[in-house]
Amino acid sequence: MSELKNRIDFVYIFDVQDGNPNGDPDAGNLPRVDAETGMGLVTDVCLKRKVRNYVQVAKNCENGYDIFIKEKAVLNTLIDKAHEEETVKEAKDKTSVARDIMCKSYYDIRTFGAVMSTGKNAGQVRGPIQFTFARSVDTIATAEHSITRMAVATEKEAEKQGGDNRTMGRKATVPYGLYVCHGFVSANLAKQTGFSEEDLALFWEALKNMFDVDRSAARGLMSAQKLIVFKHDSILGNAPANKLFDLVKVEKKCEDAPRKFADYIVTIPDQSQLPTGVSIKEMI
Repeated sequence: MSELKNRIDFVYIFDVQDGNPNGDPDAGNLPRVDAETGMGLVTDVCLKRKVRNYVQVAKNCENGYDIFIKEKAVLNTLIDKAHEEETVKEAKDKTSVARDIMCKSYYDIRTFGAVMSTGKNAGQVRGPIQFTFARSVDTIATAEHSITRMAVATEKEAEKQGGDNRTMGRKATVPYGLYVCHGFVSANLAKQTGFSEEDLALFWEALKNMFDVDRSAARGLMSAQKLIVFKHDSILGNAPANKLFDLVKVEKKCEDAPRKFADYIVTIPDQSQLPTGVSIKEMI
């Protein structure tokens, strides 16, 4: 495994068409919206879930690429399992050794970090990769649609409806939204968790392809559109991340409400402003 030696910042741009990219359980699962501006939001947790799902499918939970936070997992059982290792039993600092085992075994722990002090203590891990919330470039118009199911759940419901057996429901979508997320890769924290260059390559692969292995009727058409990576030539970095992000411009080309990615243009108009020691690469 190759050690990560460079700080990295990145801009990830994706869109949704006729779908709900991230429902808000506190608002009837409607698409998340900034109440003051009307801009759409997608949480960092939602994006990390999709990365986890992609890695789980791509690597089939093979050695070193299992997923800690996955559906129906009992986390304390997994932590306790690490404490059953002989190296942990023989160690003076059992928490530290168990932590190292968890980082080696689970991709999402060494990538995003985890709190593992809920059972037999395996400590806490700060992950080298973090996301911001994704925010839409323009305001989004949330639409609600009535839908009909030609069946009922129970015989009692069927009797009440006289055999009609129709049930009504609702579905919320965004007609179109282009979302921008910012991310950070810390080479310093990568050393602590064992996150490698190979792990980073898998992460880029996940960002490119994760929507294609996580299709859902509720999410409509979601697509990765741009991945712009700023790589520093040092561990600590050569420029503030926000200054690098400001170099990326996303502008609307159409006069009407946007309905496709072609209605926008994404550019880096002045690469001469790129700080010394920082390189840029468009991976999508």
